[in-house]
This record gives sequence, structure tokens and C-alpha cells, in this order.
Amino acid sequence: MECGDRSIAGKLVICPTPLGNLGDMTQRALDALRVADAVCAEDTRVTGRLLTAYGIEKRIERLDEEVLGQRASSIVERVLAGETIAYCSDAGMPGVSDPGLRLVRAAREAGAPVEVLPGPTAAATAYVASGCTNPRFYFGGFFPRRDVERRSVLESLQGLDAALIFYESPNRLVDALGVIAEVFPLREVAVCRELSKLHEEVVCAPAGQVRDAFAERATHGGVKGEIVLVIDGPSAAEGDAADQAAETAARTRAAELKAAGERNKDIARVLVEEFGIARNAAYDIALEA
Repeated sequence: MECGDRSIAGKLVICPTPLGNLGDMTQRALDALRVADAVCAEDTRVTGRLLTAYGIEKRIERLDEEVLGQRASSIVERVLAGETIAYCSDAGMPGVSDPGLRLVRAAREAGAPVEVLPGPTAAATAYVASGCTNPRFYFGGFFPRRDVERRSVLESLQGLDAALIFYESPNRLVDALGVIAEVFPLREVAVCRELSKLHEEVVCAPAGQVRDAFAERATHGGVKGEIVLVIDGPSAAEGDAADQAAETAARTRAAELKAAGERNKDIARVLVEEFGIARNAAYDIALEA
């Protein structure tokens, strides 16, 4: 995929905006907004207040999820014709769980120049603020709304050696923490709320404790603000518990096979295939059955 024709005078500029604290606005982003021919925004009111705070007078065009599919091609055509167009999401880095990614894709496919400015990102900020021990992280965007979908997502990521990061609504937080505590009872979980804002809060503890704390809070006025969940990666305790569970299940399975008249060699093979335990350990279990 080409990165765009640098001979074109116009360009699409992706401008990150503060998560909440206006002091996090970068000088490069301010300069880009000042010189842009037009500013496109996920929410014109939010971006309008930002520009007003910095004394920037610009025409702001609505470009949210609802209209992006209809207008993306025309925005790209304007860039190819020589316009410099800046795009802002409500907060943070455009393209991270918002429509900006589709706009960048459309520009890349058309060969239009794209400049992405670095800036605030809630996922990365929460990952560092959580103090989790795993050096890798997986960002899953917004957490599913239904418990069955949440459980399915978490179980599919259970073997991933990385911290898991999701955005969540305060109205669904307690339900989400309940599912996390069921799937990952031995993991540390951080609830990062209102990052960079006046009431910023980071609550980090074992999954069950975090669930109980916010369940209690929900009964006394509820939980408010934008939230990022950080689930630390697999721990040694979790690995030991999984090994113990596999061994217990393997012993039960070995007893069933022995009762059915299977040979120790065949029992060991089945245990290796079904439970992923070492061959020597499987044979020992078969002998003891």
C-alpha cells in the first residue's frame, strides 16, 4: 500500500486531542489545526470548545460514524485537490476505537498523503498507570455488552501472555468486572477512571476485590466517567492452578479408561492429547489409575 503522493499539496492530518486536561494538547497539533483549510470532527461541539479554548477560528465539519461512510470519499478528493484537512475525535488518538481509522484507510487507498501526529491515548496511559507486570498488552477496544460475549472474548484470550485492555461504560462496569472475576479469579485488574481529569482514579487489586469494591460503590450513587480496564497477564499462581486442574481432570479420565480396559500406553497417549500434560507425567498417572 502506498503512503501517498508527496507531490500533492494537500494532506489529511490526524490530530490527537487531550483525554481531559487541555494542557496535554501538543504544539504540533495546535499548529496543524491553525493552518488547516478545514477541521473535521467526530463531535463538532467537543472540538469547537477545544478550538475556542485556544483561540482558533475554523470551520468545523461533522464526520462521525454515521456520516463517515458517505463523506469519506469526498474528504479524500478534497485532499487530492490540494486541501489540508485536520481530523479530531472526541478525545485521544483518532483511529483508536473511533471512525478515524476508516478515514485513514480511505486516504491510503486513494494515495492521499496522511500525517499522523503523536499524542494522548487512553489505552497506553491506562496500561502504564495500572502498574501491571506484563511487558506486552493487547487492546480489545470496547468490551462487549453482553455477558456471554464478554466471557467468550476473555476465554479466547486466556492463553495470551499479555495484559488485556478494554474500554468500558460506567453503566456496565460492575457486570464486566463480574465476568472478569469469574474467568480470571487470580489476576490483578485495574479500573482506570477519568484519566488526566480532575477526578482521575486508578483502582488496582485482585479481580474479585475490584468487582466487590465497585459493586458496593454502585449501590451508593453509581460510577461515573470514562473507564479503561486493564487485566494483567497470566501469573505463576494462575499457571499452577491450571496445571493442578489439568492433572485432576487427567486422573479422572485415566480411571475411566482403565475401567474400560485400556492399556497404560494408550491411556498415557490420550492424556497427552486431551490435557497437554508431559508424556512421562501422563504415563505415571496411567500407572496409578
